[in-house]
Order: sequence, then structure tokens, then C-alpha cells
Amino acid sequence: QVQLVESGGGLVQTGGSLRLSCAARGSLFSIVSMGWYRQAPGKQREMVAVITRGITNYADSVKGRFTISRDNAEDTLYLQMNSLKPEDTAVYYCYRNGQARSWGSWDDYWGPGTQVTVST
Repeated sequence: QVQLVESGGGLVQTGGSLRLSCAARGSLFSIVSMGWYRQAPGKQREMVAVITRGITNYADSVKGRFTISRDNAEDTLYLQMNSLKPEDTAVYYCYRNGQARSWGSWDDYWGPGTQVTVST
């Protein structure tokens, strides 16, 4: 019932900034959680920043550098990334958990990902 599409990834130098966007095609009846995850080659996918029931949480490694925000009117999620480091290099995925219908199951929804590469 919803498709998530990330944009804004690219190649930047250490210390640079990027702003990721996640646009939703279609909508969910109810959303309990939304956020950003990332996965580097050979490593497990990890949480970067999530908003769950109005409460925002960041990974310790990005606190003070990344900011998650949303535009409810446009149904768009953002991740502002500043002071980027080589260890931030990964594929970044948009995430939502919710119901397509009030009687439906609570499911995870993922975007296809966008590559972020931070060079030294």
C-alpha cells in the first residue's frame, strides 16, 4: 500500500554534508515508526535515526551530526547529515512500520536505498 523512495545520496568529502529525502507513494492507515537505517558492505544493517510514537532516537555514532525530520503535509522524511566521516559510508534505507488498513497487520516497509560515500 506504500512505496518508499530515497534520494539525495552521493559522494562527499570528509566533513561535508548531505540531505537525504524519503518520499512515499501511497499511504498507510497508521504509522507507529519511521526512520533511517544504513548498511555498509559486510556489516549488519543498523539504526541511524527513528521516530517511534513521537519519540526520536539516534545512534550514538551520529548524535550531534545527523538530524531526522518530517513533513507531514508532503508525507516526506528527511535526514540532514553534517560533519560526515568515512565510517558513515553505507547504503541508507528509509523505513516505516504501520498498517495499510485498520484491520491489517503491522508490517515493515523499506525503500530501495541510496548510496552515501564519504571520501578521505
